[in-house]
Amino acid sequence: MAYVELNPIRAKIANTPETSEFTSIQLRIKAALKGKQPQQLLPFIGNEKANQPKGINFELKQYLELVDETGRIIRNDKRGAISVNAANILNRLNISTDNWLKLTTYFGKLFHGPVGSIDELTEYCEHLQKRRRHFAFSCQYLQ
Repeated sequence: MAYVELNPIRAKIANTPETSEFTSIQLRIKAALKGKQPQQLLPFIGNEKANQPKGINFELKQYLELVDETGRIIRNDKRGAISVNAANILNRLNISTDNWLKLTTYFGKLFHGPVGSIDELTEYCEHLQKRRRHFAFSCQYLQ
């Protein structure tokens, strides 16, 4: 899977996995940032356990790091290389590792309503003519 995720970089269509259009990694990142799982893709379920739901025995964070690191160890003169000078993928997405873990582990406990940047929450509330931006502190804290 990581090899396929790096195809747009090898083709020089994208510089990083998260900016590559029409890839499963981009779908997973966009969905994860919203606390969701892309329905058309098997979920990453972490370590294999008895009676575990159908999915990939890997955590999404580990997969993102695997793709990122794989792209970095390809020689810079080869197609598909991610610059060794580029920040790691969570930094490029502007997500601290602690916050990423909280978002992907406790999303349902942290949020019970709309989620996004403060500007997006404000726009959402204005659209629905709501006065309060519920969970604005959590959204701002976990950015």
